[in-house]
Amino acid sequence: MAERPADAQLRRTKIVATAGPATDNLEVLTDMMRAGVDVVRINASHGTVEDRRRHLGLVRAAAQRTDRCIGVLLDLGGPKIRIECFRAGPVQLADGQVFTLDTNLDAKAGTNAVVGVAYKDLPKDVAAGDTLLLNDGQIILDVERVGATTIETRVRAGGELSDRKGLNRQGGGISAPAISERDREDIRFAAAEGVDYLAVSFARDAADMQQARSLMRAAGGEARIVAKIERHEAVDNLHSIIDASDVVMVARGDLGVEMGYAELTGLQKTIIHETRTRNRVVITATQMMESMIQSPVPTRAEVSDVANAVMDGTDAVMLSAETAAGRHPVKAVQAMAQVIEGAEKYQLTHPRSRQRMVEGEFRSTEEAIAMAVMYTANHMKVRAIVALTETGATPLWMSRIRSDIPVYAFTSHEATRRRVTLFRGVYPVIFDVTGAGDTAESLYRALFTRLLELKLVDRRDLVILTKGEASGVQGGTNSMQILKVALD
Repeated sequence: MAERPADAQLRRTKIVATAGPATDNLEVLTDMMRAGVDVVRINASHGTVEDRRRHLGLVRAAAQRTDRCIGVLLDLGGPKIRIECFRAGPVQLADGQVFTLDTNLDAKAGTNAVVGVAYKDLPKDVAAGDTLLLNDGQIILDVERVGATTIETRVRAGGELSDRKGLNRQGGGISAPAISERDREDIRFAAAEGVDYLAVSFARDAADMQQARSLMRAAGGEARIVAKIERHEAVDNLHSIIDASDVVMVARGDLGVEMGYAELTGLQKTIIHETRTRNRVVITATQMMESMIQSPVPTRAEVSDVANAVMDGTDAVMLSAETAAGRHPVKAVQAMAQVIEGAEKYQLTHPRSRQRMVEGEFRSTEEAIAMAVMYTANHMKVRAIVALTETGATPLWMSRIRSDIPVYAFTSHEATRRRVTLFRGVYPVIFDVTGAGDTAESLYRALFTRLLELKLVDRRDLVILTKGEASGVQGGTNSMQILKVALD
C-alpha cells in the first residue's frame, strides 16, 4: 500500500466511526474512509465473534481500496447492566406505580409490574433510598425495599420501557467486574486478528486496565488499551486509570447518567486536559451528531459540541449509531470532518504564543527530543516534522503539544502506522529506513524524495527530522535535525 495521508494540512483531529448494519457494505465503508474516517470501532456489545470477523474483513478491504491506513478499535461489551425482556412487548410505566426488578424471573416474563435483570448480584449492590435509572436516565426508580432476588421500587418518572434497556445506579457503586467471560473471548479474537486498540467498558480502576492488558499480552496481542470513563468510580480514580491506559475515552452516555448531566461538560473538559497532560490519547464519544441517525445534517448544538471538544484538544471524536445504524453514515463523516476543520481554524490557544511546558523531569529520551522538536517547530518556519519511528512513541509525545505543523510517522511497521492514526496531528507514511542507504546524505535524499512524491512539502522547505543512531531499535530516538528539502 502506497500510504497517502488524507487531508494532512487541513484536519488534525481524527475521526472514529462505528461499524454496524449501516456499514455492512464494502462500498459504504470505502466512501466513509474517503470522507475522512481514520479509525473504525467495532462494538462487541452486539453480534457474535463471526460478525466481528466479517466487519474487520470489510474494514481492511476498504482500507486497501482507498490506499489509506485505518486503525481498528474493538470495544468490549463489559458489564452493561440490563433488564431482561417483556412478555408482550414494550410496557408503559406510570408515575407513582410500584415496579419490581427480579433477578430470578424468567428472562421473557416481564410485565408492567415486574421485569427480570441480567446481573444476578444487583440486589447486593442496592439499598433502600437508592435511585435507579433505566434507558439512559429516561425512567427514574426510587428503591423502597430490597430482598434476596428482588428490588421493589416506586416510579418517580415513567414512560415506555422495552426489552434489554440499560440500568444504572445513580452515583455508581455497581460491583460487576469490568471484564466478563465473553470479553475474554473477544480479547483472544482481537489478539489473533491484530486489532490495534482494545476498549475496556465500565472500567473502575487501574487494576481493570492492567487486567485487560495482561490478558491481551497473554493472548499474544499488542493492542493498545483504551479506558472508557463511564462509571462514577472511574472519575474518582481518574489519574490512576489514565496512567494505566494508553488511551482514554470520554464515554458520555453512561457517564452522564451516573454523574448527572449538569456535570458532564465540566467532566469532559477535565478528562481531556488530564489525559493530555499525562501524555495519553483521548477520544470524545457519544451522541456527537445523534440527529444524523435520521437527518442528513447535524443540529447547531451538535456542531458546537464537536467544535468544543476539538478546541479543548481531544485527539479524536467518535460517531456511534450515526454510522453504525444511521441513514446517512457517509454524510455523518463528511459533516464531522467539516466541523473539525472549521473549529481548528479558531483554536483558542495558538502554539507560537503559548507553549505548554512539561512539568518535572523528562521520563525518556524520546520525550526530551519530542519536546525540543515541538518548541523549535513552533518558533521557526518549519513545514513538517518527520519522525523515523519503530513504535510511534516519539510522534505521540510530539502530538501532546498543540501545533499546526504536521508530524509524519515514517515507519516500515504496518501496526505502527495503524496505531498513529489515532494521534492528533500525526500521519503515517510507509518508509523502510534500511533501504535508504548507509550514509546521512542517502537517508536525507530518500526522505526528501518520499515527502516530495507525496506532495507534503516543497523544495527548500524546512523540515525537522527525529531519529536514532541505530535503525530499527525500539526506544532509539535520540536526535533531531533541521533540514532544508533539496535533492541536489
